[in-house]
Amino acid sequence: MRRLFKEFNFSTFLLLAAAVLGFSACSTDSDDGNGTLRVMLTDAPAAYNEVNIEVEQVLVHRNEDAVPEEDGDGENDDDDADENGEWHVILDESMTINLLDYQNGETLELGETELEAGQYSQIRLMLGDDNTIVVDGETYALTTPSAQQSGYKLNVNADIEEGEVYELIIDFDASQSIVATGAGGFLLKPVLRTVDFEEQGSIAGTVMPIEAEPFVYAIHGQDTVGTQPDDNGNFQLTGLEEGTYDVLFAPTNDSYVDSLVQDIVLEDAEDFEFEATIELEEEGLLN
Repeated sequence: MRRLFKEFNFSTFLLLAAAVLGFSACSTDSDDGNGTLRVMLTDAPAAYNEVNIEVEQVLVHRNEDAVPEEDGDGENDDDDADENGEWHVILDESMTINLLDYQNGETLELGETELEAGQYSQIRLMLGDDNTIVVDGETYALTTPSAQQSGYKLNVNADIEEGEVYELIIDFDASQSIVATGAGGFLLKPVLRTVDFEEQGSIAGTVMPIEAEPFVYAIHGQDTVGTQPDDNGNFQLTGLEEGTYDVLFAPTNDSYVDSLVQDIVLEDAEDFEFEATIELEEEGLLN
């Protein structure tokens, strides 16, 4: 069924306090010369019942030399980082996580460690083999290509200062990370990004009715960040860079039509909240 777009020109907005979540610095008691890095996990929306991922280990790398290139799915083939620096353990205990429990601004703390002050250039996420997806009540194994079993590296720019705690978010995009195969199976090819909340903002609000079951997307050029509202229709899109965004409300219930709010301007590290509830209209009721 073809969907229609109802467009809004939105030029005024409410500024909230500067973001205090994620990759922020706060004081902590520490030995001289050390700071703390805390790593958390969040997810983008996906049309599955469950996406269960086994995380075995999280490591952070200090490298004072050049940072290697990474590709779009968080991998890189440059082993210079392994040769020129040292990996430090953030998490070293296997845990299975349903990614869909950590959408809409929710995060899970993976671990933290005390580190020597300095610049840290990479995070490595090591996954196990116990990965599954639930679709329409049926559970399927998620197969990980053998070439990716060495872990997933993400470039970061973590400046750990003495006596400070830094929080870093790993955004695991479930919808883009799962590939259906022709044989009825599923592959896991993680699409990951790190979010520095000290320099990035958010868009929040409420969308109704609940029965429209919408996804909400913030679109900025070629970049899209999405979430699914909670049971009360509240949503929060986090990890947004400075710029102008269009926000798309896309119902999964075909009885309702899409809505698009245009030209929301976010400045550096600022939050935006819709002053009014977004009301989605039923198809056939548009004027």
